[in-house]
Amino acid sequence: MIDRLEKEVDMLERHLQVLKMVIENEPIGIVKMSNETGYPHHKVRYSLRVLEEENLIEPSSQGAITTERTSEFVEELDGKLDDINEKLSSMRIDDAAEIES
Repeated sequence: MIDRLEKEVDMLERHLQVLKMVIENEPIGIVKMSNETGYPHHKVRYSLRVLEEENLIEPSSQGAITTERTSEFVEELDGKLDDINEKLSSMRIDDAAEIES
């Protein structure tokens, strides 16, 4: 159960890293992103596809570029991550003695 969540978080981290690269370097292609991040081409390509489906980037002849929705998403991101972090923190089981009783 936790392993699956960890894999999802890792994938989200990759998607956000790819989005950040597009924002900072647009237009940017798969090869450059792969070289700079160390992610294999197929993982970068998948992240780009997910970001495109979310309408956060779009392809161009020179590489990926941002969309009108990108800035709105970035503005809301920290708040959403804080909410998720708060939920995860509330799930902690702090006292193992409670489990044993």
